[in-house]
Amino acid sequence: MTYTIAMAGKGGVGKTTITGMLINYLAEHSKGPILAVDADANANLNEVLGVEVETSLGDIRELVARAEDQLENPIPSSMTKQEFLQYKLSNALTEEDNYDLLVMGRTQGKGCYCFVNDLLTAQLRKIASNYEYIVVDNEAGMEHISRGILPAVDMVILVSDCSRRGIQAVGRIAELVKNLGLNPSIMKLIVNRAPEGKLDPGTMEEIQKQGLDLLGVLPHDGEIYAADCAGEPSAQLPSTAAAHSALLPLLDQLFKEAKEAQAK
Repeated sequence: MTYTIAMAGKGGVGKTTITGMLINYLAEHSKGPILAVDADANANLNEVLGVEVETSLGDIRELVARAEDQLENPIPSSMTKQEFLQYKLSNALTEEDNYDLLVMGRTQGKGCYCFVNDLLTAQLRKIASNYEYIVVDNEAGMEHISRGILPAVDMVILVSDCSRRGIQAVGRIAELVKNLGLNPSIMKLIVNRAPEGKLDPGTMEEIQKQGLDLLGVLPHDGEIYAADCAGEPSAQLPSTAAAHSALLPLLDQLFKEAKEAQAK
C-alpha cells in the first residue's frame, strides 16, 4: 500500500529543504518508487531538488475548467475531458531516476472547479497506487489534502523555526490536522535553524504547551544558506553538512517508528 507523508509548516522555516532531503533519504535507502508532490502555493520543491518542471496541475485544471465553461476548447474532438486530463497529467509528471515530481500549483480563474477537481482526484488515485511512498510538501493550510484531492495521510511532519511564535504556528497546524480528521498514525515536530542545534527553555515550554511530539532539532546550516544564495539545490548537499547530518538519525528513528506502527 502507498504510504503518504505530509510535510507542513509556515513559510520560510526550511520545510521544503527538509522535504527534499527526506525524498533523497527514501531514494538512497531503496524504499520503493517515490512520488514527490509540491502542494505549496509558493512552489519551489523542484529548485531544492534541482529539477526542471514544465507545467503544474493548476495550469491543467485551469485549461479544462475553461473548456467546461466554454471559454475556449483545447480538448480535441476525439477525446473526452477525462482522457484529455489523463493525457495532460502524464505530461505534468516529471520523471527522475529516483522519484517522480508533480507540482500541484493553483488556478487563477474564477468560478467552480468541482467537476475538474473530481476528475483530478480520480486520476491522482490511479497513479498513487504505482508508488510505495508519496511525500507532499504542503502549505500551512494543507489545502489540497483538506479538499481530498491528495490521498489520505499516514505521517505528518511539522517543521518550525526555533521561535516561540513558530511553535505556536505549527500548533495551529496540528490542530487543523485533527479537525480535518486526517488521523495520521505518526505526527512529529522538527525544529529547524536552532543556534548550535539547541533550544531555548521558553521554546521547549511552548512545545509542551502545544502538545507537540518533538522528533529533533536541526542547527542553522551555513552551507544551506550558501546554496540557496547561489541558486543551487540545497537538498543535494553532502551528508556532512550540519543540518543534513543532524537530520539523518532523526529519519532513521522516524521510519523505525513507522515500521512498528504498521506492524500493529
